[in-house]
Amino acid sequence: MHGRIRVPTQPLGSKTMRLVLASASPARLAVLRAAGVDPVVVVSGVDEDAVAARLVDPGPAELVTALALAKAEAVVEQVAGEYPDAVVVGCDSMLVADGPEIVGKPGTPERARERWARVAGRSAQLVTGHAVVRLGGGRRTAEADGSESTTVRFGTPTDEELEAYLATGEPMVVAGGFTLDGYGGWFIEGVDGDPSSVIGISLPLTRHLLGEVGVSVTDLWRRDD
Repeated sequence: MHGRIRVPTQPLGSKTMRLVLASASPARLAVLRAAGVDPVVVVSGVDEDAVAARLVDPGPAELVTALALAKAEAVVEQVAGEYPDAVVVGCDSMLVADGPEIVGKPGTPERARERWARVAGRSAQLVTGHAVVRLGGGRRTAEADGSESTTVRFGTPTDEELEAYLATGEPMVVAGGFTLDGYGGWFIEGVDGDPSSVIGISLPLTRHLLGEVGVSVTDLWRRDD
């Protein structure tokens, strides 16, 4: 796990707070809800290409971490007034296959088909970056970011299976052109590492980053009282 920690500008208290998810991903939302957290969802609207263009020859970990931080920072500005005591979590993931090439969302059936042709029957690295920004009294008090890599072992769908998968529309809008928790799960042979990271938000990495900004994940769990 790679990361960068920024020292808080003021003492961190133990106030009740909300977790704000800077993502429209239903998979990330489902992971958090299944793990006991009901986040506020605010979409960042960050121009990912513009963020990437500001970096000089970034590696996969640097790129996904920069994108995650940009998303979290954009949402902080939107929610500081309504949620003055909160932690904002930004996320990004990309598949690394065939050497240094970084694969984001395919966008079109043609690109998704080509990418599946390259990874079928092989393994690739899914690199996930997260950033956490803590708010206290409406001000940024601390932030931390980091990344991790998980090995995904791909199966080999038949031509008919692949065309049916493409027809669902799912692979065009997810990092690497596949999912673990959706239609794509039928064609994944295994995962070496954190499965929640492959779905979209790494629970272990998020917990570590929350700890770095002085927040225990158990304080964010839903309670019936």
